[in-house]
Amino acid sequence: MPARCTVVALAAAALAGMLVGIAHAQTLPLPQVSPAVDTAYTKLEASPAYKKLMTDVRADDARALTELKTMTEIPAPPFKERSRAEYFVSRLKALGLADAHIDAEGNAIGIRKGVGNGPKLLISAHLDTVFPEGTDVTVKARDGKLYAPGIGDDTRGLAVLLSWLKVLNDNNVRTAGDLVFVGNVGEEELGNLRGMKAVFREHPDIDGMVGIEPGTGDRVLTQGTGSHRYEVTFRGPGGHSFGAFGLPSAIHAMGRAISKISDVRTPSDPKTTFTVGTVSGGTSVNAIAGDARMAVDIRSNGTPALLETEKHIMDAIAAGVADENRRWAPAKSQEITFQTKLIGDRPAGQTPTDSVIVQSAVRVIRANGKEPPTLRGGSTDANVPMALGIPAIIIGSGGKSGGAHSRDEWFDPTNAWEGAQWGLTTVLGLVGVDGVEAPLLARRRGNPPITR
Repeated sequence: MPARCTVVALAAAALAGMLVGIAHAQTLPLPQVSPAVDTAYTKLEASPAYKKLMTDVRADDARALTELKTMTEIPAPPFKERSRAEYFVSRLKALGLADAHIDAEGNAIGIRKGVGNGPKLLISAHLDTVFPEGTDVTVKARDGKLYAPGIGDDTRGLAVLLSWLKVLNDNNVRTAGDLVFVGNVGEEELGNLRGMKAVFREHPDIDGMVGIEPGTGDRVLTQGTGSHRYEVTFRGPGGHSFGAFGLPSAIHAMGRAISKISDVRTPSDPKTTFTVGTVSGGTSVNAIAGDARMAVDIRSNGTPALLETEKHIMDAIAAGVADENRRWAPAKSQEITFQTKLIGDRPAGQTPTDSVIVQSAVRVIRANGKEPPTLRGGSTDANVPMALGIPAIIIGSGGKSGGAHSRDEWFDPTNAWEGAQWGLTTVLGLVGVDGVEAPLLARRRGNPPITR
C-alpha cells in the first residue's frame, strides 16, 4: 500500500471515531484497575508455575546480557536491518519457533501457538537503530554501564523477547492465546513504521500489541503522536545576482513561505506542533537561486488536528511563493514553482486508559514497582495499531539507559531483570495461562476464536 494511501486509510478510520483529540499523555490520569483484572493477576502470581517462570527470568539475565552485546554489534541502520533480522530469526528457530521467518518487508516473525480459545497478542521490539553504516557499534564496559550506539534503543528489547521465549519453552508454559514475536523494521528515522504497517496488513487477526522500548518498566505508553513530514522543493530560472536582477528567487520564495508557516496557529489540545527542520539551496553567493528545498515536520496527538495543520502549512507555502512571484511579476515561464513530497507518515492514536491492556500493565507495575506507574505518549510502533483501533501499549524493557540516538548511548544492567519480569507478567495475564487463568484480552469483533 503506498504511503499516502496508508495515511488516508488510517485518517479515515480516525475521523470515523476511533481517534479523538486528547491532551498530551502527561495529563492522562491512571485508570482504576477493575476487580476482575486484579483478581486475575493475583491468581496468576500465586501459581507455582508463574513463580518458577519469574525465577528463571532472573536467572537468564546474564545470558540475555551476553546476547544483548552480540546483537548490538550487528549493525542495523535504517533500511539495512537484514543482518540483524537474520540473527533474530535464527534465535527464534533455535528457541523452538520452527516457522520463524523474515517477511517481505524485512520483519523477523515467529508465532508461539497457544492452546486455543485465546487472543493473538503481538509482542515486539524494533530491529533498526538511527545510526548510519560505518558507525562503530562495539560494546564497551565502563563504570558498571555498557556503551554502544543502539544498545538500549531498541536492542535491549530484542534481547528481552528472546529471554521470554526461552523461559516459556524451558518451563513448558502453555498460553491460551498465541504470542506473535516480532523484531520489526522501520521504526527509526524515515522508516515510517513500514514494518509495523506490514505486520498489521498481513496479520489482520491480531487482537492487541505490547511493544518494548527502553525504560525501567514503570511507565506505560498509551498515546501515539502522529506526524507528517514533507520535503518541499522550490524551482525557478535562476541567474546572475546583478545581471539578472529582477527575477524571482527560489530561496526568497522559500523564506517567504517559512515566514508564513511560522504564523500558523495550532491547538494545545490535542498538542500539535510544526517546524521547518532543514533548508538548503542555491549555487553561489552571487547568484539568484534557481532551486531551494526545506523539510517540514508536523506532529499531533490527534489525526484531525494533524490534517488541519497540514492544510494551513500547505496554504502558507503557496502564499509565500505567490508573494515572491507578485513582487517581481516575471513572465509565466520564469515564475517560481514548488512541489511537496511526503517523506514521513506516522498515524496518531490512543489506547483508552480504561482498557484491559492498560489496566493490566498498571496493575503489574503497582504490585512490583518502586515508583508509581505513569502514562506517557510518543511516536512508536504502537501508533499503527492504535490508529486502527487495536489495543496497544509500549512498556519498558528493564534496566536504566540514556544517551539514546547518540554515539554515547548507554545501558545499565543493574536489576534489569525486574522490568523483564513485569513485562512478561503483563503479557501472560493478557493471553492467559492454561490451567491457571483465562486470558484478559478479548478477541476483537470479527476475529474468530483460535482453536487447536
